[in-house]
Amino acid sequence: MFRRVLGKTLGFVGYTVQYGCIAHCAFEYIGEFVVCSGPSMEPTIVNHDVVFSERMSRHLCKIQKGDIVIAKSPFDPNMNVCKRVIGLEGDKICTSGPLDLFKTHTYVPKGHVWLEGDNLRNSTDSRSYGPIPYALIRGRVCLKLWPPHSFGTLSESPTRRIIKTQNDSDSD
Repeated sequence: MFRRVLGKTLGFVGYTVQYGCIAHCAFEYIGEFVVCSGPSMEPTIVNHDVVFSERMSRHLCKIQKGDIVIAKSPFDPNMNVCKRVIGLEGDKICTSGPLDLFKTHTYVPKGHVWLEGDNLRNSTDSRSYGPIPYALIRGRVCLKLWPPHSFGTLSESPTRRIIKTQNDSDSD
């Protein structure tokens, strides 16, 4: 009797470990479901929207300007942020506001990206903390899942801050 219970228990533990490893690999290398909170990506993503973030683009270095990404916060590594990629390494970014008299610019250093929220008036992003290392990117948001009426791929940036350079045009 004891042997049978021990055998079933060990079998259950073995299956649990196997499925746990499979789930870990799926969430680490394929993608994950993310519940977004906060106003920084409005109107594209609003509070409590559920999105799917795929990880393959990050691993293959295929993140592009205009992509929405989930990244580790440079302020708090326990928190993720959802922002749009405005610039890649080597890009010149305008850091001044639309009403500023003098325009200021910065360059995105090698191995970094420039992230901004779609809601520029209510977003803490690279305009506050500067460019972030590419390694902080967790995944690229490719699909909005919830609410059902807005299911599908995500729209282009409403801020029109993404500027295609000549090099971008050549690679299209």
